[in-house]
Amino acid sequence: MVRSRANLKVIKPAGSARKAARGDDTAGASSTQRIVDSITTAIVERRLMPGTKLAEAQIGEIFEVSRTVVRQALNRLSRDHLVALEPARGAFVAQPSVDEARQVFEVRTMIESSMIRALCAQITDAQIAQLRLHLGQEHAAVARTDVTGRTRLLADFHAVLARMLGNEVLAQLLADLLARCSLVALMYQSSHSAEHSQDEHVAIVDALQKRDARAAVRLMESHLGNVERNLRLNPRMSDLSQALKPHD
Repeated sequence: MVRSRANLKVIKPAGSARKAARGDDTAGASSTQRIVDSITTAIVERRLMPGTKLAEAQIGEIFEVSRTVVRQALNRLSRDHLVALEPARGAFVAQPSVDEARQVFEVRTMIESSMIRALCAQITDAQIAQLRLHLGQEHAAVARTDVTGRTRLLADFHAVLARMLGNEVLAQLLADLLARCSLVALMYQSSHSAEHSQDEHVAIVDALQKRDARAAVRLMESHLGNVERNLRLNPRMSDLSQALKPHD
């Protein structure tokens, strides 16, 4: 994949946030978190492509922070597998391999199957109403072809489910996996339509409202399986002799 330089002005923080970056160590930590959150959001919303160069100087100018703070943020993103740090070359948005892509979906399926089963046993009517509101926002974003909005909302549906269990560790773990899935979808050109995902989300909420754990788990596993199957994870040519062989 051809690497391009990042245009990070799309994730420029608000003026009040810039002022906080000029303070003491606490402000520095806050600035690091803002950079991490902004780059992660840009990946989830598909505004940063795999292989994009993340120039320290450019990021520092955007957030009005030192390169030390930028490096701290990039190191954190590297630990989360969202950024690749290459000696003498710098930082780039990660480009997940096919094996990594499959492993991410395998882990998501294990986690979200258990999550949806547990949620089905304790979900409240108020939480069902919250999910219906979220589904309405998804539908509206899909209908108006708001690519950025619908991408964020479709991903956040899964994070909302995790937060409803009241387990912050689970919610953060799933958020990290969702960000990695966004990179996978960008790398391997998902053909799973937003409309299809939205319909599947509706079916999952219907099962939750009925407190039908078996149906909810089946629908979640089917949904994640459909998303994975619609990725182009199988290269057309894997053998050099076959790739270079003349065709009649």
